Amino acid sequence: MKNANGRVFKYGDNVDTDVIIPARYLNSSDPKELATHCMEDIDKDFVNKVKEGDIIVATKNFGCGSSREHAPISIKAAGVSCVIAETFARIFYRNAINIGLPIIECAEASKGIEDGDEVSVDFDSGIITNVTKGTTFKGQAFPPFMQKIIDAEGLINYINAK
Repeated sequence: MKNANGRVFKYGDNVDTDVIIPARYLNSSDPKELATHCMEDIDKDFVNKVKEGDIIVATKNFGCGSSREHAPISIKAAGVSCVIAETFARIFYRNAINIGLPIIECAEASKGIEDGDEVSVDFDSGIITNVTKGTTFKGQAFPPFMQKIIDAEGLINYINAK
C-alpha cells in the first residue's frame, strides 16, 4: 500500500456529509463533477487550493449525517490521499473504505496537526509524521484485507479482481 504525503486542510468537529458534498450536487454520480464542489460549504477555496496527495485532518465525528457515498467519493476525486480524524461517523468510515479512500483515527494527530502543515502517513505501520513540526503519531494501521480493498481502489474492484 502506498503512503500519503501532502499539505493539510484542517477542520473541526461534526463535519457532515452535507458540507463535504452539498445535497444540491447529488444529481451527479460522476466523481470528477462531485470533486468540483467538495467542501465548498465549509471552505469555499478548498477546490482551488487542494492538490493531488493533500490530506484532510479533522477532530470528532467526521462524515456524520447522511449515508451517501458521494461524500468520500468527492474527497478522493478532489485528490485527497487520506483523511485523519479523532473519530469518524461509522457509515462514512465504511463508505470510505468501500470506495478506496484511506482514513485513520488518531486523536493525538488530530490535535497536533495544523492547517497547512506537511504530513506523511505510512499506512502499513499507521505512523503519521508531521514533517513541518517534526512530530510523529501512532494511528491505527489498516488490517491486510482493508489494505487490499484500498489498493484495489475500492470494494467493487477488489471483488471483481478475485
